[in-house]
Amino acid sequence: MPLLLVPFVLLAVIVIAVLMLPWSLRQRYRAGTARRLERGWMAMINAIGMMISALLLLVTAALSTVWIPGAFTYTAAGLGVGCALGLLGLALTRWEAGPGTLHYTPNRWLALSITLAVVLRLCFSVLRMWQLRHETPEGGSWVAQAGLGGSMAAGAAVLGYYLIFWTGVWILSKKHGR
Repeated sequence: MPLLLVPFVLLAVIVIAVLMLPWSLRQRYRAGTARRLERGWMAMINAIGMMISALLLLVTAALSTVWIPGAFTYTAAGLGVGCALGLLGLALTRWEAGPGTLHYTPNRWLALSITLAVVLRLCFSVLRMWQLRHETPEGGSWVAQAGLGGSMAAGAAVLGYYLIFWTGVWILSKKHGR
């Protein structure tokens, strides 16, 4: 009897995740566009964490190239695009310097477009994997044809954006502190 519960529990987890998606996207957007007080130490920790994450992503993409053709190329290109978006994000961010404080508000449209790009890319990959699972001949790799390299590129773009954005916030907080 308990073995029969496993599919139902798995289905319940999937349904809850799908139902929470709109709410979590709204919360992600709200958090990404909120006015914040700059804290140099937090920006430094975020920038260093993003650097480590970017290095780990590139190593993982290089190893994944065995199974996913072009994974490293797509990931590196996505990281480059994300870095360019990070520079754009810094330029479009509203900075408010006060006596001894610096507040910033990220651009709403850029935050929305990055969030939607990642969600749409991941949804496309899931749909593509579902289609190819039924169409790939026996012995073929449906994972390699599903476009996971593009999803890795979308993730790398977000990582590149935040890498440059937090590095810029860190640098600006050091300049403002002088």
